[in-house]
Amino acid sequence: MDTHSKPPKLMDRVKATLRVKRYSLRTEKTYCYWIRFFIRFHGIRHPTGTRAPEMHGKTGTGPTIN
Repeated sequence: MDTHSKPPKLMDRVKATLRVKRYSLRTEKTYCYWIRFFIRFHGIRHPTGTRAPEMHGKTGTGPTIN
């Protein structure tokens, strides 16, 4: 294996974490489905490209970035 390989992708990391925590296969599939749905709903943008109000809804109940 190459020592300069890319870090694992998000879904690979999620699956590995769920397997370490011994979640069922059905739960893993459901979590992955909802993560993909969330990412696609928000326009497939990187989290650093989103603004705080978008991350916490329109109510402004989340932490603010000054």
